[in-house]
Amino acid sequence: MFDFHMHSSVSFDSEERAADMVRAARERGLREICFTDHYDHSVFYEGVEEAFDLDTYAAVYDGLTDREVLVRRGAEFGLQPDNTEKLTWLLSQRSFDFIIGSVHNVGEFEIYTPPFWEDKTVDRAFAEYLETTLECVRIHRDFDVLGHLTYASKCPPNKEKRLIEYADHAEIIDSILRTLAENGKGIEINTSGRDKLGAFLPDATVIRRFRELGGEIVTVGSDAHDVARVGQYADEAIGICRDVFGYVCTFENRKPIYHKL
Repeated sequence: MFDFHMHSSVSFDSEERAADMVRAARERGLREICFTDHYDHSVFYEGVEEAFDLDTYAAVYDGLTDREVLVRRGAEFGLQPDNTEKLTWLLSQRSFDFIIGSVHNVGEFEIYTPPFWEDKTVDRAFAEYLETTLECVRIHRDFDVLGHLTYASKCPPNKEKRLIEYADHAEIIDSILRTLAENGKGIEINTSGRDKLGAFLPDATVIRRFRELGGEIVTVGSDAHDVARVGQYADEAIGICRDVFGYVCTFENRKPIYHKL
């Protein structure tokens, strides 16, 4: 069992102690986890810096170990079309095991907040999110796995509470998946949509399509910001990995490790 998307108090949007999350991982039988704290540069909460402090990161994680759970150190970088140099800088400052590239913003808007959704249909919001995602994966080269494709589905202003369906956006989703595969990047099965929408982000249909288009790297992450969600639905997500790939991936020093299932 693995959980390669977790946030502690190093992230601006969590108050959970990292040591408590490791303890929860052990109690739930996880073998390996990775902390992937937010490194974003948009305005989400006024007056709050979304990019973690490197000294704080080192103080919390560099000595954090467990007798049963292998603890990896990563980051979730907020991909934007014009911020490749910020990721290059971050990677020059310290070593990481794993980098998730995620799209949280479209233009000046954080898509988790109402202004992005104003004066547009849900389908238009989904389309703009996917268009930005495609642009970002074509530009960026320094991440390992695309995080929570279909993320816009779970944002609270999505009043229809429906998933971005592959059938409705097949052409652009295929372009995203093909770009990832061609560039040797992976995709994440993010379990945080399971109890909100009844589906993973993205769902099994998209994961199968990624494999069909040549994708080889797949990880599983809960997106936990507190101990309650550590490892949540990991068994079910890993079952999808087993059925589609026959393995699930973890990372060490930015290199994928393939765990046969």
